[in-house]
Amino acid sequence: MEREVKQKIMCGIVAYIGKRNAIEVIIDCLKRLEYRGYDSAGLALLKDQEVTIIKKTGKIKELEKTCSEKLYINATLGIGHTRWATHGLVNEKNAHPHQSKNIILVHNGVVDNYLQLKEFFSNRIDFSSETDSELIAHLVEYNYKGDLCDATIKSLNKLRGSFALSIITPNEPDKIVLVKKDSPLIIGIGENEMFAASDLPALVPYTNKFIFLEDNCVASIKRDKVEIFDFNGNKIEPKYETISLNARCVEKYGYKHYMLKEIFEQPRALVDTFTGHISNSQDKIIFNELKGAEEMLLNAKYVEVIGCGTSYHSAMVAKYLIEKYVGIPVIADIASEYRYRENSFEKDSLLIAISQSGETADTLASVKLARERGQKVIVISNVFSSSIPRYSDITLYTYAGPEISVASTKAFITQLTIIYLFSIYFGALKKSIGEKDVKLLVKDFVRLPEQLNYILSFNKDIEEFAKNCSGYKHFFFLGRGINYPIALEGALKLKEVAYIHAEGYAAGELKHGPIALVSPEIPTFVIATKSNVYDKILTNIEEIRARKGKVYIIKSKNDKFLDGFRGDSISIIDTSEELSIFQNTVIFQLFAYHCANFLGLDVDQPRNLAKSVTVE
Repeated sequence: MEREVKQKIMCGIVAYIGKRNAIEVIIDCLKRLEYRGYDSAGLALLKDQEVTIIKKTGKIKELEKTCSEKLYINATLGIGHTRWATHGLVNEKNAHPHQSKNIILVHNGVVDNYLQLKEFFSNRIDFSSETDSELIAHLVEYNYKGDLCDATIKSLNKLRGSFALSIITPNEPDKIVLVKKDSPLIIGIGENEMFAASDLPALVPYTNKFIFLEDNCVASIKRDKVEIFDFNGNKIEPKYETISLNARCVEKYGYKHYMLKEIFEQPRALVDTFTGHISNSQDKIIFNELKGAEEMLLNAKYVEVIGCGTSYHSAMVAKYLIEKYVGIPVIADIASEYRYRENSFEKDSLLIAISQSGETADTLASVKLARERGQKVIVISNVFSSSIPRYSDITLYTYAGPEISVASTKAFITQLTIIYLFSIYFGALKKSIGEKDVKLLVKDFVRLPEQLNYILSFNKDIEEFAKNCSGYKHFFFLGRGINYPIALEGALKLKEVAYIHAEGYAAGELKHGPIALVSPEIPTFVIATKSNVYDKILTNIEEIRARKGKVYIIKSKNDKFLDGFRGDSISIIDTSEELSIFQNTVIFQLFAYHCANFLGLDVDQPRNLAKSVTVE
């Protein structure tokens, strides 16, 4: 099967068995997974039935320094890991790999019945770490009777939670056992060598042939053989896929950080995403993925849209657009709240789940819940062969390309692209908007790449603007209507990468509490581009100025009133209120990036954050 994949995302697992020096392969692959966020790294090597384990806290370069002294081992089998702490402090004893006598493993995910298992083993063993992952090693060791794959399958029946595992034993020095449940794991097929990793960018320099493990699968890999089983031990036929993904696409190309590179890639990502969804005559919107789903959409009485973090802000935008163009009620909810909320359910409701990685734990659980109760599900994702699309009725893919920086930029822009086009398509299908209106909306939409490039041309100006602002400790971001979620996204970006406390508000809420904090020490970013509540926004600006608050404004280019504003402002090309969100978003992204850069922070790998959150 030949397929082009634009992106695959999320702490990282790596495994290798073959003919190369395993240290070099594992370190290289782990470096390509750095964007996922981690606090320690380690690897285990197996040669001549001897195991060498090396673990370090901090960046992979610390692990690499120690490993450079061990190249003489020349092992051709090994496993590696970058850890993002869940159970236990950040230290070497809690870093992976973990060992129980002859069982060595690395683990992504969380063991939900950790305490029960720990009690079971408490009188049998002395624990060497504070992690839940170590317990899996003890469980496999407990069940081991000479066959690693069989011991693993028996152990899985005692485990609850999410896990991707890579397991080795010196008793079977020609084998690596892999497990996937609610956490991604990919096998790469080489010539007399096998690879495994949590994400494609780690493997694309070595092969273009892959097996995307399904949930609840166990794989046994040797240098020239792959066997796959379900959790009951039944054999499954492997599905091989050839992926067209150039390794160069994850390079920085001269940019100081991936985040800046990815911000500048947004005009191209937007075009890649809408290509195929707009007719050649640019008078209608096409979704081939929705062919045969017309009745499902027409019967929908209301829509629920869910996401986490930046994807939740996309869900909020979807609420505004679907209600405007389709005319049916929409509820936007945070996935981690939705999955536990006692919500009423109607048969003819539609759930739209948004996840850039397709692996977000709370979103995945919500989608499974919806499917169990018979609800129809549409997923918006940037990642082919990820978990969430597999549980959907329909998946609408974005084409952002690999997004390496933890803070989402082009993935967000492409989510907004799909949401905007889908809302118009849905409205046309419902006949809530006519053909002439669709044509005008599409005509305005295709100007977006030019408008984004216009904003990017002011990068130096925004950089200088950020330099003057990077000394502030707090910020407010205000927006109204569809730009309210963009204000939230602007505040989130500043918090994520610059560690500056920022709060986003619907501007009408200013006088209901936040105005008490307005002062010269807390600047306010106000989105004052054209809208149906423009006059209300002007009132908010005056309220802040009357209290000696510092105001920064995003305004429309030809706004004569705000041209004379005594303060700092950034202008966007005049466009509709609905499309203004794209330009406003890019301004906030650049502002956050430059603030973080001036502060000397690790922009691409912010502290405590991971690219995709696959645990609760």
